[in-house]
Amino acid sequence: MTQSAIHSRVIGTGSYLPARRVTNQQLADELATRGIETSDEWIVARTGIKARHFAAPDQSSSDMATEAAKRALEMAGLDANQLDLIIVATSTPDFVFPSTACLVQNKLGITNGCAAFDVQAVCSGFAYAMATAHNFIRAGAHRNVLVIGAETFSRILDFNDRTTCVLFGDGAGAVVLQASAEPGILSSALHADGSHSNILCVPGNVNAGAVQGEAFLYMDGQAVFKLAVKVLEKVAHEALEKAGLEQSAIDWLIPHQANLRIMTSTARKLGLPEDKMVVTVDQHGNTSAASIPLALDVAVRDGRIKPGQNVMIEGVGGGFTWGAVLFRM
Repeated sequence: MTQSAIHSRVIGTGSYLPARRVTNQQLADELATRGIETSDEWIVARTGIKARHFAAPDQSSSDMATEAAKRALEMAGLDANQLDLIIVATSTPDFVFPSTACLVQNKLGITNGCAAFDVQAVCSGFAYAMATAHNFIRAGAHRNVLVIGAETFSRILDFNDRTTCVLFGDGAGAVVLQASAEPGILSSALHADGSHSNILCVPGNVNAGAVQGEAFLYMDGQAVFKLAVKVLEKVAHEALEKAGLEQSAIDWLIPHQANLRIMTSTARKLGLPEDKMVVTVDQHGNTSAASIPLALDVAVRDGRIKPGQNVMIEGVGGGFTWGAVLFRM
């Protein structure tokens, strides 16, 4: 394969959800013991979320990432030691360092010394990681790349704040990208605007062995909603333009699973019927960087997404970051 002919294709997908599934009613009952009032109807009407999964106390982002990776590798027909790069998108790493990617490498039993690093772009993280992996492959530097989105957002939620604690869940999703002579990833578009960093953040850090600031997630819901609706349509059109395709070429839209109203608004603006959008937010909640690969794996394994179809993934996250990747299965 000459360098000019190198492309990257998705050859395997995998996902993992922790065993503890929490319905809206269960969460409402738990919050009631804290004097926080909410209901299944209130949550569904505003978000479309009906349930989410929470990690066990001894379960980490790297644990879930490893399980998703094993399933993606199995579908791809690869041994873990055939990987030459691991990229993990996460905002909830196990530690400040080492990276979650290095922990996953060890848990997969990889001994070949392949490169491993994390990407932090919050809910846009998986799109950022996919684009990064693709460019490494295009450059001829790597052949088999494992890309993972993994989050334990339940650890950074303030369960005294009903506007945020009902939104998020935990989980992991993974894909294996491989160098190919046939186009797979067709285009990508990534952006950020740090002037909006205050509308979605965890404004705390470790200082002298203690948390300085706030270690809980903060979100200005209305500001995030307005910005998300605006940038998601724009970045999707940018990715299409780069690929030289019309919006009618999109077979499946997999937006970051944050809020059903944002998702349906994006699909409508792209002229796509809702049945061409993969929706898992109702059962998974918002799993941040894990949400897109989780939804992708669900739709691949249930047969909706078929080889040769064009898939658009896109997300927005704290930073403020946003991005889209268009690829052919």
